[in-house]
Amino acid sequence: MLGVELAGRRVVLVGGGDVSARRARRLVDEGALLHVVAREIAPVLSELVESGLATWSQRDVVAGDLDEAWLVHAATGDPAVDGAVASWAETRRIWCVVASAVQTGSARLPAQERAEGVVIGVASDGAADPRRCASVARELSLTVRSGAVDLRRRRASVSGSVVLVGGGPGAADLLTVRGARALAAADVVVTDRLGAVDALAELPAGVEIVDVGKRPGHHPVPQEEINALLIRLAGEGRRVVRLKGGDPFVYGRGGEEVAACRAAGVAIEVVPGISSAIAVPAAAGIPITHRGVADGVRIATGHEALDSRVLGALLDERTTLVVLMGVGTLPVLVSRALALGVDPRLPVAIVERGCTPEQRTTRAVLAEILASAAHAGVRNPAVIVMGRVAAPDLLDAAPVAPQGSAPHAMARPAG
Repeated sequence: MLGVELAGRRVVLVGGGDVSARRARRLVDEGALLHVVAREIAPVLSELVESGLATWSQRDVVAGDLDEAWLVHAATGDPAVDGAVASWAETRRIWCVVASAVQTGSARLPAQERAEGVVIGVASDGAADPRRCASVARELSLTVRSGAVDLRRRRASVSGSVVLVGGGPGAADLLTVRGARALAAADVVVTDRLGAVDALAELPAGVEIVDVGKRPGHHPVPQEEINALLIRLAGEGRRVVRLKGGDPFVYGRGGEEVAACRAAGVAIEVVPGISSAIAVPAAAGIPITHRGVADGVRIATGHEALDSRVLGALLDERTTLVVLMGVGTLPVLVSRALALGVDPRLPVAIVERGCTPEQRTTRAVLAEILASAAHAGVRNPAVIVMGRVAAPDLLDAAPVAPQGSAPHAMARPAG
């Protein structure tokens, strides 16, 4: 098989039916100077002619139509005509595809898919089987797009780039497909300690991993140095993935990293991630909104003690407060909430190590959550959910009737 650059080069389509129409769009997309020879042409070809992307000779083909062509495609449906075109092309040393009998021509157009900067071509080994080839090409492209293959460049780039990837709440299979593709193409990964760190084990050999993970009260690499690191690595022409837990724009300081890269003229892309603020409660069976119970959500970080501006959300019984990494400040959080007048019987749930095999949930009401957390030995990483949605029997209640339906009585069995 041979890849041929057709941009700016004359390609002649002999025949104006559906086969030619299918090939025409692909050839135009590759920049070919397309000329069609046929008495009648399909609507797709008419549109290309009308838009100036192709020219048309409305007659039977003659040998001179092949002059100055780089490639000829014959699909008239008449074997004698297609054979004559192939013979004229052979005499002129022009590559020729005969759609109805590939063995007659000197070239073939493989089934083609594009994915992640590569072109995947599949051709039959022997008798032509275009549908089979197209199916194989599609499946191969899906594999490439999934990030399951090594997508790293093998030639150095003049300019590098950064991809800011949200790694999700912890489980590797909650990393998005786009995030997995970015990792598969990375030369170096700058990672935190949270998120889809298990995915690092699946990286191709030779990918550099730089751990800048932060822990509560312990920041080994200041944010300014992380910004400078991303810029330096990209400046070396490398494709850098900055892997962060959850979503990079939800208390991940991703905005600072984007701003720093843009200021330095470094190309940066953001791949959103599944935020632990939503996913971790969900994994524990806690919907942060629930019709008839809570229709608003406030998300806060627990690295610093929350003030009345945030805790005041709990005075509205239809609002859920989600606190990320708040175990260390939980005593202050509880005392301030109670002093503010929050209901002491407000349900609270603490979900540790969410979306991992070690996930654990501790539940109590606000007035008792400190004792329950101390007894269980609760530690970060954890997500704290405060509000009526944290009630342990919320989803065990009778289902809510759909909007617009008539109310009806429901009886429970005795006992």
